[in-house]
Amino acid sequence: MDHFLRKASFSSGSKSIVRIIAIGAASAGLLYLNNNPDSTTVKLSIPTILREHLAFQGHPSFVSSDHWQFGKFPLFLSRVDPALAGDVAKGAPVAVGDGGKPSCGCLGRDFIANAAAKIAPAVVNLSVQQDLYGFTTVRSTCSGTIIDADGTILTCAHGVVDSQGRQLTTKGKIDVTLQDGRTFEGTVVNSDLHSDIAIVKIKSKTPLPTAKLGSSSKLRPGDWVIAMGTPLSLQNTVTAGIVSCVDRKSSDLGLGGMRREYLQTDCAINAGNSGGPFVNIDGEIVGVNIMKVAAADGLSFSIPIDSVSKIIEHFKKSGRVIRPWLGLKMLDLNELIISQLKERDAKFPDVEKGILVPMVTPGSPADRAGFHPGDVVIEFDGKPVQSIKEIVEIMDDRIGKPLNVVVKRANNEVVKLTVIPEEANPDM
Repeated sequence: MDHFLRKASFSSGSKSIVRIIAIGAASAGLLYLNNNPDSTTVKLSIPTILREHLAFQGHPSFVSSDHWQFGKFPLFLSRVDPALAGDVAKGAPVAVGDGGKPSCGCLGRDFIANAAAKIAPAVVNLSVQQDLYGFTTVRSTCSGTIIDADGTILTCAHGVVDSQGRQLTTKGKIDVTLQDGRTFEGTVVNSDLHSDIAIVKIKSKTPLPTAKLGSSSKLRPGDWVIAMGTPLSLQNTVTAGIVSCVDRKSSDLGLGGMRREYLQTDCAINAGNSGGPFVNIDGEIVGVNIMKVAAADGLSFSIPIDSVSKIIEHFKKSGRVIRPWLGLKMLDLNELIISQLKERDAKFPDVEKGILVPMVTPGSPADRAGFHPGDVVIEFDGKPVQSIKEIVEIMDDRIGKPLNVVVKRANNEVVKLTVIPEEANPDM
């Protein structure tokens, strides 16, 4: 939007400033007050639809006069291009700026409601009934989201399947309820307990609402987000908050097994929210709600949708998630960590980036390939690497296929290794 400032003057008393503030508050305008030794500047942004009906001191329009003076208070008004007045009338965000270019990023009063409305019809309640000798013993609930018009529902594994050894079994009959009141019987078609992701399918003769998958890689700490689902069996519940952390490690939470990352949020997530969508302000799924810290408020976690999308691809390709295993404990390096390590040991290799190997599991593929504790991985499968995430993406589901690796050791010794990943033990 185009914005410009106009000077205006009134011959009026100090009470006029109160009138300016009142108008700004009443019209959801934005008011700025800047004091300096010589003068006080007031800047006020007022929606176009209201300015058109305002008249002051005999002037036909609040913004039409060239020079108004409120005693010692020069008044500057932000004005929106009349051609865009329709956007303002519809509640579109209005930005206020001093320069020729608009300062974007202002949010309208309905941004949370609008985002929730986009995805709400596709959010479902899953009620799992467990029977024993013909009697219903347990009925648990979780949430999910329809992500395909064929009836594909994205949800959490712990809500719909049980683990008995390495066998996954459905907990019981799954009743799926949509926001519009329609009910279906669901079937678990894929599940992965390690990631806690499952796919449930329903069949419908009538069209089903669907939700759009977004990108979790675009999220930043402080971004507005929404959690939706059925906490404590309270269907169609919406809570809002911000992203607290975009890469919370499973080890930070005391969770064992293979490395996982979560989105941390202060959105209220409770029992029954699990499996429901974690949504950005564009109404796109950016995560799957999975858990909260029971002994704290404002500490909830979701699985990033980018990770979920890869899991779904594995389901489609292999019917399960295939995870390569090297047997390395790894740590991303940055300039500060490298500087600290070189202070401790002058023999530490001269690198600017890379992945440190603090530990090698005895008898693992990495151990057989010749990795040593203290190695810094700088190339993986012929590509320069700077993070563990890059290594994971390169390996993908490559089991039993040789990968060439370049590492740097003490005194800048460069060593080339060949490692053959194995499939990870699902019990790890």
